[in-house]
Amino acid sequence: MPGTTKKNINNWFIDDTAFHYLYPPEIQKMAENHWTPIEVSKCAADFLVTEKGSKVLDIGCGVGKFVLAAAHYKPNAIFYGIEQREELLEYATDAQARLDLKNVSFIHGNFTQLDFKKFDNFYFFNSFYENLEGIAKIDHKIQYSLSLYNNYNKYLYNQLKKMPVGTRIATYHTREDQIPPSYYIVKTQFDKLLNFLIKV
Repeated sequence: MPGTTKKNINNWFIDDTAFHYLYPPEIQKMAENHWTPIEVSKCAADFLVTEKGSKVLDIGCGVGKFVLAAAHYKPNAIFYGIEQREELLEYATDAQARLDLKNVSFIHGNFTQLDFKKFDNFYFFNSFYENLEGIAKIDHKIQYSLSLYNNYNKYLYNQLKKMPVGTRIATYHTREDQIPPSYYIVKTQFDKLLNFLIKV
């Protein structure tokens, strides 16, 4: 298992299996359905960080894998993750401490409480899907419903619509109609599961 000293911190990022050792076994079981792969995180971070000090928000960050991986690869940017489950954020902050990442900030709350204009660019691995029937749930500690799914999509759509020209969003496993048409897809990767969009 990888160590945590500064000398071998990169060992955690060799592959997804190595990274997952940052979390207890019962949490690792969520990885396949709910966590962003390391390579996807790196590609998304490359796109979302446009200058030193870029502020990138992960909408529904779970245990923080994307935020932590992106922050590792882009130490000149600041990565934020918002998550409504406090327990998941505890795992995220524990992993952050072990990785000794200073350019990370986790927020406990619902993303509808945020002012999107405090951030420059966004990452979205469709965290609303849990509200649909037949979709694997992380847990049953929060409410799920089709109404919430629709409301969350509407809120995200409207907030992104208000952002200035040049705003970037990287989406993973997300339908095109969840993003305003003012965002133009400039590139896709991983069999079109990862899309890079810029507001024009």
